Amino acid sequence: MEKGRKRGQSELVRRDEPGNNAAMRFILPLLVAFTCIASLGAEPEAEAVSSSKALAELTAWLGTARETRPALADAAFAKVPLTKDAAAKAGKALWEDHVAFFRATRAAELAAKVIHIGEKEMKFEIVSFGEKAAAPKGGRSLFISLHGGGGAPPEVNESQWRNQIQLARGYRPAEGLYVAPRAPTNSWNLWHENHIDGLFDRLIADLVALENVNPNRVYVLGYSAGGDGVYQLGPRMADRWAAASMMAGHPNSASQLNLRNVPFAIQVGANDGAYGRNKVAADWGKKLDALQAKDAGGYAHFTELHEGKGHWMDMQDRKAIPWMEKFTRDPRPEHVVWRRDSTLHKTSYWLALPAGVEGFGQEIHAVRSGQKITLQTTDVTDMLIRLSDAMLDLDAPVTVLAGEKTVFTGRAARTIGTLARTLAERSDPELMFSAELAVHL
Repeated sequence: MEKGRKRGQSELVRRDEPGNNAAMRFILPLLVAFTCIASLGAEPEAEAVSSSKALAELTAWLGTARETRPALADAAFAKVPLTKDAAAKAGKALWEDHVAFFRATRAAELAAKVIHIGEKEMKFEIVSFGEKAAAPKGGRSLFISLHGGGGAPPEVNESQWRNQIQLARGYRPAEGLYVAPRAPTNSWNLWHENHIDGLFDRLIADLVALENVNPNRVYVLGYSAGGDGVYQLGPRMADRWAAASMMAGHPNSASQLNLRNVPFAIQVGANDGAYGRNKVAADWGKKLDALQAKDAGGYAHFTELHEGKGHWMDMQDRKAIPWMEKFTRDPRPEHVVWRRDSTLHKTSYWLALPAGVEGFGQEIHAVRSGQKITLQTTDVTDMLIRLSDAMLDLDAPVTVLAGEKTVFTGRAARTIGTLARTLAERSDPELMFSAELAVHL
Protein backbone atom coordinates (compact mmCIF):
# COMPACT_ATOMS: atom_id res chain seq x y z
CA MET A 1 0.00 0.00 0.00
CA GLU A 2 1.19 3.45 -0.86
CA LYS A 3 2.58 5.30 2.16
CA GLY A 4 0.10 7.76 3.71
CA ARG A 5 -2.94 6.19 1.98
CA LYS A 6 -5.62 4.82 4.30
CA ARG A 7 -7.24 1.39 3.76
CA GLY A 8 -10.35 1.70 1.54
CA GLN A 9 -9.59 5.22 0.33
CA SER A 10 -10.60 5.83 -3.27
CA GLU A 11 -7.97 6.08 -5.96
CA LEU A 12 -10.20 8.74 -7.52
CA VAL A 13 -10.04 11.12 -4.54
CA ARG A 14 -7.14 11.25 -2.06
CA ARG A 15 -7.98 13.57 0.79
CA ASP A 16 -4.24 14.09 1.60
CA GLU A 17 -3.49 15.66 -1.78
CA PRO A 18 -3.88 19.36 -2.61
CA GLY A 19 -7.13 20.29 -4.45
CA ASN A 20 -9.01 17.13 -3.46
CA ASN A 21 -11.68 19.03 -1.49
CA ALA A 22 -12.71 20.84 -4.67
CA ALA A 23 -12.74 17.57 -6.62
CA MET A 24 -14.95 15.98 -3.99
CA ARG A 25 -17.45 18.83 -4.20
CA PHE A 26 -17.66 18.33 -7.96
CA ILE A 27 -17.73 14.52 -8.17
CA LEU A 28 -20.03 13.57 -5.29
CA PRO A 29 -23.11 15.32 -6.71
CA LEU A 30 -22.56 13.48 -9.98
CA LEU A 31 -22.31 10.15 -8.15
CA VAL A 32 -25.52 10.88 -6.25
CA ALA A 33 -27.32 11.91 -9.45
CA PHE A 34 -26.23 8.74 -11.26
CA THR A 35 -27.38 6.63 -8.30
CA CYS A 36 -30.82 8.34 -8.27
CA ILE A 37 -31.26 7.87 -12.01
CA ALA A 38 -30.36 4.21 -11.69
CA SER A 39 -32.80 3.65 -8.83
CA LEU A 40 -35.62 5.48 -10.63
CA GLY A 41 -35.07 3.31 -13.67
CA ALA A 42 -34.97 0.14 -11.63
CA GLU A 43 -38.43 0.62 -10.08
CA PRO A 44 -40.33 1.00 -13.38
CA GLU A 45 -38.37 -1.90 -14.82
CA ALA A 46 -39.26 -4.11 -11.86
CA GLU A 47 -42.90 -2.97 -12.06
CA ALA A 48 -42.99 -3.82 -15.76
CA VAL A 49 -41.69 -7.32 -15.07
CA SER A 50 -44.16 -7.95 -12.24
CA SER A 51 -46.99 -6.45 -14.31
CA SER A 52 -46.18 -8.78 -17.19
CA LYS A 53 -46.25 -11.75 -14.86
CA ALA A 54 -49.55 -10.63 -13.33
CA LEU A 55 -51.07 -10.26 -16.81
CA ALA A 56 -49.96 -13.76 -17.72
CA GLU A 57 -51.54 -15.13 -14.56
CA LEU A 58 -54.75 -13.20 -15.27
CA THR A 59 -54.83 -14.68 -18.78
CA ALA A 60 -54.46 -18.16 -17.31
CA TRP A 61 -57.19 -17.44 -14.73
CA LEU A 62 -59.57 -16.20 -17.45
CA GLY A 63 -58.76 -19.26 -19.52
CA THR A 64 -60.20 -21.66 -16.93
CA ALA A 65 -63.87 -22.52 -16.70
CA ARG A 66 -65.72 -19.87 -14.73
CA GLU A 67 -67.13 -22.32 -12.22
CA THR A 68 -63.65 -23.62 -11.37
CA ARG A 69 -61.89 -20.28 -11.02
CA PRO A 70 -60.56 -19.49 -7.55
CA ALA A 71 -61.72 -16.19 -6.09
CA LEU A 72 -59.89 -13.37 -7.85
CA ALA A 73 -59.79 -11.30 -4.66
CA ASP A 74 -57.62 -14.00 -3.05
CA ALA A 75 -55.17 -14.24 -5.95
CA ALA A 76 -51.73 -12.77 -5.37
CA PHE A 77 -51.54 -11.47 -8.96
CA ALA A 78 -54.67 -9.37 -8.37
CA LYS A 79 -52.76 -7.26 -5.83
CA VAL A 80 -49.61 -6.61 -7.90
CA PRO A 81 -49.06 -2.92 -8.82
CA LEU A 82 -49.41 -2.52 -12.59
CA THR A 83 -47.95 -0.21 -15.20
CA LYS A 84 -50.32 2.01 -17.16
CA ASP A 85 -50.06 -0.24 -20.22
CA ALA A 86 -50.64 -3.41 -18.20
CA ALA A 87 -53.70 -1.90 -16.49
CA ALA A 88 -55.19 -1.03 -19.88
CA LYS A 89 -54.64 -4.57 -21.14
CA ALA A 90 -56.05 -6.10 -17.96
CA GLY A 91 -59.13 -3.88 -18.16
CA LYS A 92 -59.74 -4.91 -21.78
CA ALA A 93 -59.39 -8.61 -20.95
CA LEU A 94 -61.75 -8.34 -17.97
CA TRP A 95 -64.35 -6.48 -20.04
CA GLU A 96 -64.22 -9.08 -22.82
CA ASP A 97 -64.71 -11.83 -20.24
CA HIS A 98 -67.62 -9.86 -18.73
CA VAL A 99 -69.33 -9.59 -22.14
CA ALA A 100 -68.85 -13.32 -22.78
CA PHE A 101 -70.46 -14.07 -19.42
CA PHE A 102 -73.42 -11.82 -20.23
CA ARG A 103 -73.86 -13.49 -23.62
CA ALA A 104 -74.10 -16.83 -21.84
CA THR A 105 -76.35 -15.72 -18.98
CA ARG A 106 -78.29 -12.58 -19.95
CA ALA A 107 -79.23 -13.03 -23.62
CA ALA A 108 -82.35 -14.97 -22.67
CA GLU A 109 -83.83 -12.17 -20.58
CA LEU A 110 -83.25 -9.66 -23.36
CA ALA A 111 -84.95 -11.98 -25.84
CA ALA A 112 -87.87 -12.48 -23.44
CA LYS A 113 -87.96 -8.73 -22.74
CA VAL A 114 -88.38 -9.20 -19.03
CA ILE A 115 -85.98 -8.73 -16.12
CA HIS A 116 -86.29 -10.39 -12.71
CA ILE A 117 -84.59 -9.42 -9.49
CA GLY A 118 -85.91 -11.35 -6.52
CA GLU A 119 -89.70 -11.25 -6.65
CA LYS A 120 -89.84 -8.18 -8.87
CA GLU A 121 -90.43 -8.46 -12.61
CA MET A 122 -90.03 -5.67 -15.15
CA LYS A 123 -91.26 -6.18 -18.70
CA PHE A 124 -90.08 -3.85 -21.46
CA GLU A 125 -90.47 -3.17 -25.15
CA ILE A 126 -87.78 -1.82 -27.50
CA VAL A 127 -88.22 0.46 -30.49
CA SER A 128 -85.09 0.87 -32.60
CA PHE A 129 -84.10 4.00 -34.50
CA GLY A 130 -81.35 4.00 -37.12
CA GLU A 131 -79.47 1.00 -38.42
CA LYS A 132 -77.62 -1.10 -35.84
CA ALA A 133 -74.82 -1.65 -38.35
CA ALA A 134 -74.42 2.13 -38.73
CA ALA A 135 -74.11 2.80 -35.00
CA PRO A 136 -72.02 5.84 -34.06
CA LYS A 137 -68.50 5.32 -32.77
CA GLY A 138 -68.79 4.25 -29.14
CA GLY A 139 -72.19 2.62 -29.58
CA ARG A 140 -75.88 3.44 -29.76
CA SER A 141 -77.87 5.81 -27.61
CA LEU A 142 -80.42 4.47 -25.12
CA PHE A 143 -83.63 6.25 -24.08
CA ILE A 144 -85.48 4.76 -21.10
CA SER A 145 -89.04 6.11 -21.22
CA LEU A 146 -91.29 5.82 -18.14
CA HIS A 147 -95.06 5.55 -18.43
CA GLY A 148 -97.73 7.28 -16.37
CA GLY A 149 -100.49 5.87 -14.24
CA GLY A 150 -99.44 5.14 -10.71
CA GLY A 151 -101.85 4.17 -7.94
CA ALA A 152 -104.39 2.56 -10.26
CA PRO A 153 -105.69 -0.88 -11.27
CA PRO A 154 -103.21 -3.00 -13.28
CA GLU A 155 -105.13 -2.55 -16.51
CA VAL A 156 -104.76 1.24 -16.27
CA ASN A 157 -100.99 1.03 -15.86
CA GLU A 158 -100.86 -1.57 -18.62
CA SER A 159 -102.66 0.86 -20.92
CA GLN A 160 -100.30 3.68 -19.92
CA TRP A 161 -97.32 1.44 -20.71
CA ARG A 162 -98.68 0.67 -24.17
CA ASN A 163 -99.18 4.37 -24.74
CA GLN A 164 -95.54 5.07 -23.76
CA ILE A 165 -94.41 2.55 -26.35
CA GLN A 166 -96.48 4.36 -29.00
CA LEU A 167 -94.94 7.69 -27.98
CA ALA A 168 -91.63 6.47 -29.42
CA ARG A 169 -92.87 7.41 -32.90
CA GLY A 170 -93.66 10.90 -31.71
CA TYR A 171 -90.44 11.47 -29.79
CA ARG A 172 -88.30 10.06 -32.67
CA PRO A 173 -84.70 9.99 -31.42
CA ALA A 174 -82.15 10.47 -34.18
CA GLU A 175 -80.73 7.01 -33.49
CA GLY A 176 -80.56 4.37 -30.79
CA LEU A 177 -82.89 2.26 -28.69
CA TYR A 178 -86.08 3.59 -27.14
CA VAL A 179 -86.98 1.27 -24.26
CA ALA A 180 -90.33 1.49 -22.49
CA PRO A 181 -90.35 -0.60 -19.30
CA ARG A 182 -93.55 -1.67 -17.50
CA ALA A 183 -93.41 -0.71 -13.82
CA PRO A 184 -93.22 -3.82 -11.62
CA THR A 185 -95.97 -2.49 -9.29
CA ASN A 186 -99.15 -0.45 -9.53
CA SER A 187 -98.40 1.82 -6.58
CA TRP A 188 -98.50 5.64 -6.64
CA ASN A 189 -94.68 5.73 -6.51
CA LEU A 190 -94.27 3.00 -9.10
CA TRP A 191 -91.08 4.53 -10.59
CA HIS A 192 -89.22 5.41 -7.42
CA GLU A 193 -89.62 2.42 -5.16
CA ASN A 194 -86.29 1.03 -3.97
CA HIS A 195 -86.25 -1.94 -6.35
CA ILE A 196 -86.29 0.26 -9.47
CA ASP A 197 -82.60 1.23 -9.32
CA GLY A 198 -81.37 -2.36 -9.46
CA LEU A 199 -83.74 -3.25 -12.29
CA PHE A 200 -82.59 -0.26 -14.34
CA ASP A 201 -78.93 -1.01 -13.60
CA ARG A 202 -79.46 -4.54 -14.90
CA LEU A 203 -81.35 -3.38 -17.99
CA ILE A 204 -78.63 -0.86 -18.87
CA ALA A 205 -75.86 -3.40 -18.25
CA ASP A 206 -77.55 -5.95 -20.52
CA LEU A 207 -77.95 -3.46 -23.36
CA VAL A 208 -74.41 -2.11 -23.04
CA ALA A 209 -72.87 -5.59 -23.14
CA LEU A 210 -75.18 -7.21 -25.69
CA GLU A 211 -76.70 -4.47 -27.88
CA ASN A 212 -73.76 -2.10 -28.38
CA VAL A 213 -75.24 0.68 -26.27
CA ASN A 214 -72.84 3.46 -25.42
CA PRO A 215 -72.86 3.71 -21.59
CA ASN A 216 -72.13 7.42 -21.91
CA ARG A 217 -75.30 8.03 -23.95
CA VAL A 218 -78.06 6.70 -21.68
CA TYR A 219 -81.06 9.02 -21.15
CA VAL A 220 -84.15 8.85 -18.97
CA LEU A 221 -87.48 10.51 -19.67
CA GLY A 222 -91.00 10.06 -18.37
CA TYR A 223 -94.53 11.45 -18.49
CA SER A 224 -96.95 12.10 -15.58
CA ALA A 225 -96.15 9.42 -12.98
CA GLY A 226 -93.18 8.67 -15.21
CA GLY A 227 -92.18 12.31 -14.76
CA ASP A 228 -92.41 11.76 -11.00
CA GLY A 229 -89.89 8.97 -11.51
CA VAL A 230 -87.52 11.19 -13.49
CA TYR A 231 -87.56 13.82 -10.75
CA GLN A 232 -86.47 11.08 -8.32
CA LEU A 233 -84.23 8.84 -10.43
CA GLY A 234 -82.43 11.67 -12.21
CA PRO A 235 -80.60 12.69 -9.02
CA ARG A 236 -80.35 9.34 -7.27
CA MET A 237 -78.94 7.47 -10.30
CA ALA A 238 -77.07 10.55 -11.54
CA ASP A 239 -73.92 8.72 -12.62
CA ARG A 240 -75.92 6.62 -15.12
CA TRP A 241 -77.43 9.44 -17.17
CA ALA A 242 -76.17 11.60 -20.00
CA ALA A 243 -79.29 13.77 -19.53
CA ALA A 244 -82.86 13.52 -18.19
CA SER A 245 -86.24 14.90 -19.22
CA MET A 246 -89.22 15.31 -16.89
CA MET A 247 -92.65 15.70 -18.48
CA ALA A 248 -95.77 16.60 -16.47
CA GLY A 249 -94.68 15.08 -13.17
CA HIS A 250 -94.28 16.03 -9.51
CA PRO A 251 -90.96 15.87 -7.58
CA ASN A 252 -92.33 15.05 -4.14
CA SER A 253 -89.25 15.25 -1.86
CA ALA A 254 -86.50 14.94 -4.50
CA SER A 255 -83.40 17.15 -4.24
CA GLN A 256 -81.63 18.84 -7.17
CA LEU A 257 -78.10 18.64 -5.71
CA ASN A 258 -76.96 15.45 -7.44
CA LEU A 259 -77.85 16.87 -10.87
CA ARG A 260 -74.58 18.80 -11.05
CA ASN A 261 -73.47 16.68 -14.06
CA VAL A 262 -76.90 15.66 -15.42
CA PRO A 263 -78.54 18.12 -17.85
CA PHE A 264 -82.20 18.21 -16.78
CA ALA A 265 -85.25 19.31 -18.79
CA ILE A 266 -88.52 20.30 -17.06
CA GLN A 267 -91.71 20.61 -19.11
CA VAL A 268 -95.28 20.96 -17.84
CA GLY A 269 -98.46 22.41 -19.26
CA ALA A 270 -98.98 25.92 -17.92
CA ASN A 271 -102.56 24.90 -16.99
CA ASP A 272 -101.56 21.60 -15.35
CA GLY A 273 -102.56 22.57 -11.82
CA ALA A 274 -103.28 19.08 -10.43
CA TYR A 275 -101.00 18.46 -7.45
CA GLY A 276 -99.50 21.88 -8.26
CA ARG A 277 -97.41 20.40 -11.07
CA ASN A 278 -97.06 23.72 -12.89
CA LYS A 279 -96.03 25.62 -9.75
CA VAL A 280 -93.53 23.05 -8.49
CA ALA A 281 -92.01 22.75 -11.98
CA ALA A 282 -91.38 26.50 -12.03
CA ASP A 283 -89.98 26.31 -8.49
CA TRP A 284 -87.64 23.45 -9.40
CA GLY A 285 -86.41 25.42 -12.39
CA LYS A 286 -85.62 28.40 -10.16
CA LYS A 287 -83.70 26.20 -7.74
CA LEU A 288 -81.63 24.84 -10.63
CA ASP A 289 -81.09 28.43 -11.79
CA ALA A 290 -79.66 29.27 -8.37
CA LEU A 291 -77.40 26.22 -8.31
CA GLN A 292 -76.11 26.97 -11.81
CA ALA A 293 -75.43 30.59 -10.88
CA LYS A 294 -73.08 29.38 -8.13
CA ASP A 295 -71.47 26.71 -10.32
CA ALA A 296 -71.02 27.81 -13.91
CA GLY A 297 -69.78 24.38 -14.97
CA GLY A 298 -72.77 22.46 -13.68
CA TYR A 299 -76.55 22.13 -13.52
CA ALA A 300 -77.38 22.55 -17.20
CA HIS A 301 -81.16 22.65 -17.55
CA PHE A 302 -84.16 24.25 -19.15
CA THR A 303 -87.67 24.82 -17.80
CA GLU A 304 -90.76 25.43 -19.93
CA LEU A 305 -94.41 25.72 -18.99
CA HIS A 306 -96.29 25.29 -22.27
CA GLU A 307 -98.91 28.01 -22.65
CA GLY A 308 -102.50 26.85 -23.04
CA LYS A 309 -101.65 23.23 -22.28
CA GLY A 310 -102.95 21.10 -19.45
CA HIS A 311 -101.66 17.70 -18.45
CA TRP A 312 -101.23 16.65 -22.09
CA MET A 313 -98.79 18.85 -24.01
CA ASP A 314 -99.67 17.64 -27.52
CA MET A 315 -96.08 16.46 -28.13
CA GLN A 316 -94.62 19.93 -27.60
CA ASP A 317 -92.45 18.23 -25.01
CA ARG A 318 -90.62 16.44 -27.84
CA LYS A 319 -88.18 19.37 -27.87
CA ALA A 320 -86.40 17.64 -24.96
CA ILE A 321 -85.22 14.79 -27.22
CA PRO A 322 -82.83 16.74 -29.50
CA TRP A 323 -81.82 18.83 -26.48
CA MET A 324 -80.78 15.69 -24.55
CA GLU A 325 -79.02 14.25 -27.58
CA LYS A 326 -76.50 17.09 -27.43
CA PHE A 327 -75.11 15.72 -24.18
CA THR A 328 -72.79 12.81 -23.41
CA ARG A 329 -72.09 11.58 -19.89
CA ASP A 330 -68.71 12.30 -18.38
CA PRO A 331 -68.17 9.23 -16.17
CA ARG A 332 -65.22 10.89 -14.42
CA PRO A 333 -66.28 14.53 -13.91
CA GLU A 334 -63.88 16.85 -12.14
CA HIS A 335 -66.59 17.94 -9.70
CA VAL A 336 -69.05 15.52 -8.07
CA VAL A 337 -71.91 16.43 -5.74
CA TRP A 338 -73.44 13.43 -3.97
CA ARG A 339 -76.23 13.58 -1.43
CA ARG A 340 -77.61 10.27 -0.12
CA ASP A 341 -81.21 11.07 0.69
CA SER A 342 -83.17 8.30 -1.02
CA THR A 343 -82.18 4.78 -2.04
CA LEU A 344 -78.75 4.38 -0.45
CA HIS A 345 -76.33 3.83 -3.28
CA LYS A 346 -72.75 3.10 -2.21
CA THR A 347 -71.14 4.65 -5.30
CA SER A 348 -71.38 7.81 -7.37
CA TYR A 349 -69.06 8.31 -10.35
CA TRP A 350 -65.52 7.86 -8.90
CA LEU A 351 -66.56 8.01 -5.26
CA ALA A 352 -67.66 5.17 -2.99
CA LEU A 353 -68.45 4.52 0.64
CA PRO A 354 -67.07 1.52 2.53
CA ALA A 355 -69.32 -1.37 3.47
CA GLY A 356 -71.36 -0.80 6.59
CA VAL A 357 -72.11 2.90 6.05
CA GLU A 358 -75.76 3.46 6.92
CA GLY A 359 -78.14 6.37 7.35
CA PHE A 360 -79.47 9.21 5.23
CA GLY A 361 -78.29 12.72 4.59
CA GLN A 362 -74.57 12.27 3.96
CA GLU A 363 -73.36 14.94 1.56
CA ILE A 364 -70.09 14.87 -0.36
CA HIS A 365 -68.54 17.44 -2.66
CA ALA A 366 -65.40 16.23 -4.44
CA VAL A 367 -63.26 18.36 -6.75
CA ARG A 368 -60.32 17.03 -8.78
CA SER A 369 -57.71 19.49 -10.05
CA GLY A 370 -54.57 18.00 -11.57
CA GLN A 371 -53.09 15.61 -8.98
CA LYS A 372 -55.11 17.07 -6.12
CA ILE A 373 -58.53 15.96 -4.87
CA THR A 374 -60.42 18.08 -2.34
CA LEU A 375 -63.34 16.72 -0.32
CA GLN A 376 -65.99 18.62 1.62
CA THR A 377 -68.31 16.23 3.48
CA THR A 378 -71.13 16.09 5.98
CA ASP A 379 -71.50 13.08 8.31
CA VAL A 380 -68.82 11.08 6.44
CA THR A 381 -65.76 9.67 8.22
CA ASP A 382 -64.36 7.25 5.62
CA MET A 383 -64.39 7.23 1.84
CA LEU A 384 -63.11 5.33 -1.15
CA ILE A 385 -61.75 7.30 -4.10
CA ARG A 386 -61.53 5.42 -7.40
CA LEU A 387 -58.95 6.57 -9.94
CA SER A 388 -57.79 5.78 -13.46
CA ASP A 389 -55.21 7.02 -15.94
CA ALA A 390 -58.01 8.88 -17.73
CA MET A 391 -58.32 11.12 -14.66
CA LEU A 392 -54.75 11.93 -13.63
CA ASP A 393 -51.16 10.64 -13.68
CA LEU A 394 -51.10 7.48 -11.58
CA ASP A 395 -47.31 7.31 -11.91
CA ALA A 396 -47.07 10.51 -9.87
CA PRO A 397 -48.15 11.25 -6.28
CA VAL A 398 -51.79 12.06 -5.59
CA THR A 399 -52.86 14.38 -2.77
CA VAL A 400 -56.26 14.17 -1.06
CA LEU A 401 -57.48 17.01 1.13
CA ALA A 402 -60.42 16.97 3.53
CA GLY A 403 -61.09 20.69 3.62
CA GLU A 404 -57.58 22.06 4.19
CA LYS A 405 -56.25 18.95 5.93
CA THR A 406 -54.12 16.50 3.92
CA VAL A 407 -55.44 12.97 4.48
CA PHE A 408 -53.37 11.21 1.82
CA THR A 409 -50.35 11.87 -0.34
CA GLY A 410 -48.53 9.29 -2.42
CA ARG A 411 -48.97 7.01 -5.40
CA ALA A 412 -52.18 5.06 -5.97
CA ALA A 413 -51.41 1.56 -7.21
CA ARG A 414 -53.20 0.13 -10.22
CA THR A 415 -54.27 -3.48 -9.64
CA ILE A 416 -56.24 -6.19 -11.39
CA GLY A 417 -58.27 -6.66 -8.23
CA THR A 418 -59.54 -3.08 -8.29
CA LEU A 419 -60.37 -3.28 -11.99
CA ALA A 420 -62.31 -6.51 -11.50
CA ARG A 421 -64.16 -5.34 -8.39
CA THR A 422 -65.30 -2.01 -9.84
CA LEU A 423 -66.42 -3.73 -13.05
CA ALA A 424 -68.39 -6.30 -11.07
CA GLU A 425 -70.05 -3.53 -9.03
CA ARG A 426 -71.28 -1.43 -11.95
CA SER A 427 -71.08 -3.61 -15.10
CA ASP A 428 -69.98 -0.42 -16.85
CA PRO A 429 -66.64 -0.25 -18.70
CA GLU A 430 -66.53 3.53 -18.17
CA LEU A 431 -66.94 3.15 -14.40
CA MET A 432 -64.15 0.59 -14.11
CA PHE A 433 -61.18 1.98 -12.18
CA SER A 434 -57.65 0.62 -11.77
CA ALA A 435 -56.78 2.28 -8.45
CA GLU A 436 -58.57 2.97 -5.19
CA LEU A 437 -57.65 5.07 -2.17
CA ALA A 438 -59.25 4.51 1.22
CA VAL A 439 -59.13 7.77 3.17
CA HIS A 440 -60.15 8.58 6.73
CA LEU A 441 -61.58 12.04 7.11
